[in-house]
Amino acid sequence: MPVTDDLALLIAAAQQAGKVASGFFRGAAERWEKPGGQGPVTEADLAVDRLLRAELTGARPGYGWLSEETEDTPQRLEAEQVFIVDPIDGTRSFIEGSTTWAHSLAIARKGVVEAAVVYLPERDKLYAAARGQGATLNGTPVAISEKAELDGATVLAAKPNLDPSMWKGRHVPPVERNFRSSLAYRMSLVGEGRFDAMMTLRATWEWDVAAGALIVQEAGGQVSDQLGRPALFNNPNPQLRGLVAGAPRVQRGLVERLA
Repeated sequence: MPVTDDLALLIAAAQQAGKVASGFFRGAAERWEKPGGQGPVTEADLAVDRLLRAELTGARPGYGWLSEETEDTPQRLEAEQVFIVDPIDGTRSFIEGSTTWAHSLAIARKGVVEAAVVYLPERDKLYAAARGQGATLNGTPVAISEKAELDGATVLAAKPNLDPSMWKGRHVPPVERNFRSSLAYRMSLVGEGRFDAMMTLRATWEWDVAAGALIVQEAGGQVSDQLGRPALFNNPNPQLRGLVAGAPRVQRGLVERLA
């Protein structure tokens, strides 16, 4: 299947998901905590998950399926291509009434993301990318920051990531920290060039970052786990060892300084 056709499928599905989620937003959506301290979920997450699975696997029945809100099965490992989906990335923000939550949709082939969409319906921002064809925001091409040094770089990260224990010699790099709750949105903002880099140093679920990784790469940025290894997807355990993404020299500088 041509990657452009897959991208068009993701864009249409994300826009449908936005209509469903917005119908619950700032309403009385039922919510509860997942077992094992995995965070909150709402009926909106599940409704979007059902829609996306029906639309996407209905259009591509041979593709595997990996979603935060669907019980994982080993069948996806047998598929050459797989959908990697977070129905609502930033559920806490959704519950709190913030508009920084997103739908994150990706298609990976043999571990490499080939098509990706991150859509923020309440902000009317649709980021999209296809491998080898660049990244866009609402149809307009975007590019990574031109920042060429780590000092003074703007980095999207949770506060614990700048704890001295995370860095060689306990020397925290002189960067300006900012925060957005959605990892997909953080990566998209980096791809847009509004921030120089982002990082998360905890075990990171693939569905949080698969789409954003391609958006950063196609915008001219660099992406790796916190050890500097390429970010590959559809792993048996669908987690990465953290993620660092950004303008190439800033990204490399962060990885080199991490403990």
